Amino acid sequence: MIIGIDANEANLTAQRVGINQYAFELLKALYLLKTKHSFVVYLKSAVLPDLPKTRVGWQYRIIPFPKLWTQTRLPWDLFTHKPRPDVFFSMTHYAPRIAPMPTVVAIMDLGFLQTPEQFTTKDFNQLKSWTKYSVKQAKKVIAISQHTKQDIVREYGKKPDDVVVTPLAYDKKLFKPTSVVNEVEPYILFLGSLKPSKNIEGLVRAFAKLSLADLPVGTQLVIAGKKAWLYARIFELVRSLKLEGKVDFKGFIEEAEKPILMSGAQAFVMPSFYEGFGIPVLEAMACGTSVVVSNVASLPEVAGDAGIYVDPKSVDSIAEGIKTALGPQRAEFVERGLKRVKLFSWVKTATATLKCLETATVSH
Repeated sequence: MIIGIDANEANLTAQRVGINQYAFELLKALYLLKTKHSFVVYLKSAVLPDLPKTRVGWQYRIIPFPKLWTQTRLPWDLFTHKPRPDVFFSMTHYAPRIAPMPTVVAIMDLGFLQTPEQFTTKDFNQLKSWTKYSVKQAKKVIAISQHTKQDIVREYGKKPDDVVVTPLAYDKKLFKPTSVVNEVEPYILFLGSLKPSKNIEGLVRAFAKLSLADLPVGTQLVIAGKKAWLYARIFELVRSLKLEGKVDFKGFIEEAEKPILMSGAQAFVMPSFYEGFGIPVLEAMACGTSVVVSNVASLPEVAGDAGIYVDPKSVDSIAEGIKTALGPQRAEFVERGLKRVKLFSWVKTATATLKCLETATVSH
């Protein structure tokens, strides 16, 4: 069969995080699967050089259009261009408004419904409306965690059998314990987009509460990741707590540099209020670092028994989690993490995704 894929999220930028990273890694994994199916990858703009190369069974269809691409231009093409795909997979929350074939849509999380204040009114209304119709009309829905599946079933009334969970993964060749050549001060690491849902302010406050007796001498808090939205408050908090010399903002980190940064950390901390999955947690565990994560949403699914769990709403809880991660049990948590990450691979994700796409055509 012919599988059509909206892969624009993989083609937006070379600095991929979140849904961009999911789309890119899944696309690469699908490309490497041995299958008789052929793929047509739909994009709005020219193919970035690091995307899989064109070959027999793998083609790109570039359809430039300035606005409302999934609402107008893409549906028009799906109806008029031949041969049509037998199934159409959207790697983002938005499926084509109408389509002549069954559609499958991937949903990262529904956290936006809980935090509308983090979006402009226009963006929130679009995200809410377009996600709802995409899920409702989809033959199958892909969720990246059990937690997201439960939210989809509850919020949209989708049948549980029509929501397929495909856990995410990490780059096994890149992320592994890596020797840190240069001697640096000890540090605690956060790596992710700078936005309110990540609870970086709570992490900064927890770090400020830790005394000299709780931390190795000279310990810094390293905050790495690109600025997303409503991030100015993080910098203001650091200044107000007089932590300028102890908090190091690294900005966006290239993929090849992450294993070094993670391997050298005393602990990796992700105290998010909400996560659809949390790939950096896998990456940190694979690098032999103890991980401190929130006891909410999908994070327990990711970290399993290797996670040190905290209440993201409690600064004291986050501080205690960091102390545990640096304490005598650190080696035990590291060992658990290295064992835990073996359960995840992009091959598994791609295989489960392909099976879901096949099922969507059978039941059509």
